[in-house]
Amino acid sequence: MNAIVQLTLDEKARLDRDQLEVLYVQLGPAGADKLVNHALEELAVALARVEKHHRAGRMIDVQKGVKGVVSIAQQIGMTTLARVARDVQELSDTTDGAAYCAAMARLGRIGESSLMAVWDIQDIPV
Repeated sequence: MNAIVQLTLDEKARLDRDQLEVLYVQLGPAGADKLVNHALEELAVALARVEKHHRAGRMIDVQKGVKGVVSIAQQIGMTTLARVARDVQELSDTTDGAAYCAAMARLGRIGESSLMAVWDIQDIPV
């Protein structure tokens, strides 16, 4: 008897709302919105570049790119995304290609869900 198993790849992004609150207190609503919107744009571009470098096999550029992703993600409270990007960075230096590719795939999923999560909460007053 053969059973077909399908993995469901749905993982929620975790946001550090305290980090966002600090930004809103320090910068005010307009300043924080401007910073977060700019960070989201930069993050979307950085994630696309990392994926492009990954497909081209340019590991040094992948490592540089995920370092930038970590920095931006931490700034705006995207804790899960920062952690996954660090995993990609660590695995890019190993010979475990399967783990590295799995982490890259996860980075894409978490990146997308993180961007959506921040967009969704921007309308909620802090």
